Amino acid sequence: QVQLVESGGGLVQAGGSLRLSCAASGSFFGINAMGWYRQAPGKQRELVAAVTSGGSTNYADSVKGRFTISRDNAKNTVYLQMNSLKPEDTAVYYCNAEVVVVIGRDYWGKGTLVTVSS
Repeated sequence: QVQLVESGGGLVQAGGSLRLSCAASGSFFGINAMGWYRQAPGKQRELVAAVTSGGSTNYADSVKGRFTISRDNAKNTVYLQMNSLKPEDTAVYYCNAEVVVVIGRDYWGKGTLVTVSS
């Protein structure tokens, strides 16, 4: 059973910073891409940032230059450093990972709420 557990969400003022973490646990052979998505009230879930097992990264235009994704393969953990937060960054942030059990498939965390006050 593979689990993704997020942590690090909370309330922060505009301009502030937060760091999200997501750790994968369970029995598996490896993890391919890992990423963060977010869903604001009344909106569709959207990709925020992703990182491959080799370290290549991809960001949504709205967070480029403010957010940084990284991963620690030894700890099966992905991080999202969020700086210069804006009220429009308020959302539930979900961790996603393509985990190889027998074949690779996507797993999701339960989400962590980030609220940015103006």
